[in-house]
Amino acid sequence: MKNTIINHKSIIASFMAMTVAACGADKSADMDSSAAKDASKIWPVLDIAVKKDDKIERKIVEIMSTMTLEQKVAQMIQPEIRDITVEDMRKYGFGSYLNGGGAFPNNNKHSTPADWIKLAEDLYQASVDDSVDGSNIPTIWGTDAVHGHNNVIGATLFPHNIGLGAANNPDLIEKIANVTATEVMVTGIDWVFAPTVAVVRDDRWGRTYEGYSEDPEIVRSYAASIVKGLQGHADKDFLSNDRVISTVKHFVGDGGTEKGDDQGDNIASEQDLFDIHAQGYVGGLSAGAQSVMASFNSWHGDKIHGNKYLLTNVLKDQMGFDGFVVGDWNGHGQVKDCTNDNCPQAVNAGLDIFMVPTGAWKPLYENTVQQVKDGVIKMSRIDDAVARILRVKLRADLFNKPSPAKRQFSGKLELIGAKAHREVARQAVQESLVLLKNKNVLPIKPTGHILVAGNGADNIGKQSGGWSITWQGTNNTNADFPGGTSIYQGIADQVKAAGGKVTLSEDGSFSTKPDVAVVVFGEDPYAEGHGDRENLDYQRGEKTDLALLKKLKAQGIPVVSIFLSGRPMWVNAELNASDAFVAAWLPGSEGQGVADVILTNADGSIQNNFKGKLSYTWPKSPDQAVINRFDENYDPLLPYGFGLTYGDENVLSDALNETVERDLSKVTTRTLFNGSMQKPWLLWLFSGDKEMEVNSNTHSIGALAYRTVDKVVQEDARQITLDGSERAGLRIASKSHFREDLRSDLEVKSALHFQIKLSEKPAAKVSLAMSCASEGDTQGSCGSSIDITSQLNALPINEWQSISIDMACYANTGIRMADLVVPFELSSKGKLKLSLAEVKFEPNTAAQATISCQ
Repeated sequence: MKNTIINHKSIIASFMAMTVAACGADKSADMDSSAAKDASKIWPVLDIAVKKDDKIERKIVEIMSTMTLEQKVAQMIQPEIRDITVEDMRKYGFGSYLNGGGAFPNNNKHSTPADWIKLAEDLYQASVDDSVDGSNIPTIWGTDAVHGHNNVIGATLFPHNIGLGAANNPDLIEKIANVTATEVMVTGIDWVFAPTVAVVRDDRWGRTYEGYSEDPEIVRSYAASIVKGLQGHADKDFLSNDRVISTVKHFVGDGGTEKGDDQGDNIASEQDLFDIHAQGYVGGLSAGAQSVMASFNSWHGDKIHGNKYLLTNVLKDQMGFDGFVVGDWNGHGQVKDCTNDNCPQAVNAGLDIFMVPTGAWKPLYENTVQQVKDGVIKMSRIDDAVARILRVKLRADLFNKPSPAKRQFSGKLELIGAKAHREVARQAVQESLVLLKNKNVLPIKPTGHILVAGNGADNIGKQSGGWSITWQGTNNTNADFPGGTSIYQGIADQVKAAGGKVTLSEDGSFSTKPDVAVVVFGEDPYAEGHGDRENLDYQRGEKTDLALLKKLKAQGIPVVSIFLSGRPMWVNAELNASDAFVAAWLPGSEGQGVADVILTNADGSIQNNFKGKLSYTWPKSPDQAVINRFDENYDPLLPYGFGLTYGDENVLSDALNETVERDLSKVTTRTLFNGSMQKPWLLWLFSGDKEMEVNSNTHSIGALAYRTVDKVVQEDARQITLDGSERAGLRIASKSHFREDLRSDLEVKSALHFQIKLSEKPAAKVSLAMSCASEGDTQGSCGSSIDITSQLNALPINEWQSISIDMACYANTGIRMADLVVPFELSSKGKLKLSLAEVKFEPNTAAQATISCQ
């Protein structure tokens, strides 16, 4: 990548001239002609490298002529390994299945490759066993191998996509994809949910690191390279014995949601949807990608999983995609009037495979079969979906390939984390590093005394980020990455070999003053949902890493910062306290790649110069989360394409603005419940160790009975009755217990307010708790509760009253409002009957709250 700026629309125009085919794509018989006309104004017909084969098309017709409706629908159902048995596969013959993030064979994180192979073999054999369901169509296993085969212990983990975008090396990307395909095939898997081609426009999004760039230029070329690396080249080794099926995802616009809200709404114009957010599909589909994953997000309020115009008229009919469209994790259940187990709208819109984990697959299967019989779903739509699935399976030669345990790479454990594979990853780390600041401190000669500090220094899990063994990348230790190298270990190996001295000290303490300190710090691991942030202020409200940098600097030690992050962040204070600053992103398992660049050879000669250039704009303020190349008023701290090399003049001073100017007047009432739950909050009931999400007017669970009641209008309040047999209550939690950042509410002295009506006095202590997510936790293990029994006892019976609690009362106990997952949990072990309404956080009311800690 060069620092010169080229208009991406001109690049797109020239690229499209090469990819648009001379002839139009086949149109489905029932396609709406006005939609087709609209689609053709913006969306091109692609010249897709993989063409239809008459022999395969005849085979599709032959197979489908023998299939029952039930067998066809089963091809469209994709359950998760935690939700099915081998006998389920034998009975239903699912067309595919997946392991979600954090799902392992035998539900064991430490499952060996042999365990993965056995599960693949068992489910495959069950799928081709026609003794029960009459079908012998082979199933396929899909996995999220998003930066290497990241679910398997010992696999090579590459830098996350944000780092690879900074490297801007499509040839290297193809090698990475090829290595990933090989390691995936060792475990008997034949389908990868990659590449992610999101063009991220708001860096508050928790999946920012899954995008290569904020601009489509790199994304488009990378998509083609990854598809070729995973699947092979269309004219050479396409889906041969050493290749896997790829998935271009998530169609479309996931990187452009309002406020960076995961699964939120993209309100871009249709032209921008194509020019910015769809270019990865131009590259990936043209190269022959065989599957596309629908996106969680909406486009102008319409969920993509149910958007026929985009999935059918645009993607399939206009652009000419003839593979299959798979859903994302119960994404169909978010379509209007749908649930996880009932959604004909998604099939009619063009979804070919339901990704349906969490046990909803059986009713979804049964409902879909019945909806075809009832005419709600046309048989022609089912036939189209199944034909697409069979087309991909036939192209991959799955009917003739050996079973998973007998394939070319299956069981060759020496290929998992092979030295040659790790060398590719090490090169990727070297090329992804971006030098933001250097006051002639780098490179460091390894013959001196180097202090390596910071909580990221010897932490392979932290440097790898989310989607590393576990879904969120948490609950890991270095032992979970055998063969991997921490950043500290990479430095130590080279320093010791050169005769120098290295000291590891997380807190920066030492007995002998070092010549230089290398401090490795940054974001803790996270994945989708949990990674969403309110702004880009790094360590807002705590700044422990800044204190470490300042402590070392005050002792006259040159400080080199290695910053681990999944997005650009506002780190002005940390930049000021550093003599050199490297954006290392999330480099993965080969931390020695950092040492390869920041250290010289023993004789002082440069090993590797910095090559990385920013593929994301670096912000000037915490609120500058939406700043992108070609913006009209483009005023960043560091522009897209920036990156120093050795010998370049430093451009950043030591006096960058550290003042945070927040307009707290913009912080308004945050409503959790006002007759209905307000997004992203959901209501849960619990009793003992059982819990359930509220989805109807009445529920019963253990010691608790629940129902809707009336306060002002019909069913605008909620009533719970506890029988006292065990601890029970209700909680309001963010979607999937995702973390929410409520620091602004604390800063404006908000209080938690709710309306309550007691039907009887409490028989035991009543607690109102909040909880946040600690590292390694997504359900809320850091928390605090306040006893509100006396306040309740003071209330009259059967009258609505207000209670409020100062947020500081919870924050003072150590709860991090940046990671709140449960802002309201009311519980008791005794008998209790009460009703609740109007739960909210109200600014500037803490001092007057019923319970105040001001």
